[in-house]
Amino acid sequence: MKVAIQGELGSFSHEALRQLIPQAKVVPCANSAQVFDLVVKRGVDAAVIPIENSLAGPVSEHFDLLLSRPVVIEREFYLRIAHTLIASTGVSFSAVRRVYSHPVALGQCVEFFRANPNIVPVPFYDTAGSVKHVIEAGLRDAAAIAGAQAAKVYGGRILRRGLEDDKQNFTRFFVIRPAAAGRRLPKGGNKTSIAFALKNLPGVLFRALSVFALRDIDLSKIESRPMRGRPWEYVFCVDLLRGSDEAAENALRHLGEVAEFVKVLGVYPAAQRAPQGKLESAEPKARK
Repeated sequence: MKVAIQGELGSFSHEALRQLIPQAKVVPCANSAQVFDLVVKRGVDAAVIPIENSLAGPVSEHFDLLLSRPVVIEREFYLRIAHTLIASTGVSFSAVRRVYSHPVALGQCVEFFRANPNIVPVPFYDTAGSVKHVIEAGLRDAAAIAGAQAAKVYGGRILRRGLEDDKQNFTRFFVIRPAAAGRRLPKGGNKTSIAFALKNLPGVLFRALSVFALRDIDLSKIESRPMRGRPWEYVFCVDLLRGSDEAAENALRHLGEVAEFVKVLGVYPAAQRAPQGKLESAEPKARK
């Protein structure tokens, strides 16, 4: 089974894939559009994509690609994000003057940089890619912030663990597959992701959301995304805590009466989250 990810081997997407589909062959991609195109063209069997982080918020590009590409969400997964400081073998912490990583990761380790003002953060395109760069370039005064898996993949040395400011740091991942034309919504899931657009009429959002309230369907998430080519118009992305049962299907039919369009992004089993205390103690705190 071939599964695509965006980014390098050793990234958090790679770690999520290892936990979701351990035996899969990983297909790293340079950008997100390439990941989705491989899925649509069936160059891979599936893809694992991050969709939102509990601190940084949604991955907007991936929401837009879910809307524009014929793919479906098959599964979701929450990954605890633990940042480590990785350098080449033989490099000591005292020698580090630059730290490379993705801007989001750097922004989640502010206290580390505040405690070490002699170390300069350097934005890079990918967390695991920053480790690859530091190791392959043989940098002796630099390190990278990434997951511990990246150290194993590139032969790096972990200098510090638990650099993240907030230990309750999670990323939600989706497993996506190509959508089959005419395929009915799958049974057995207990969560549904949809997207819809509304006409600009008074009270139309209230009417749209009431189709769920009238049937006691709980919404766990709602956000809006700009519509491409239509300035100041928006698509609403909503998660329902309901599978494909009669009430949900009636709600979606009712929604279709007031919406310009409704797209079901996927019906899937809701991911289980471990207790917070257990996750908080998963990594030791970073030393100053």
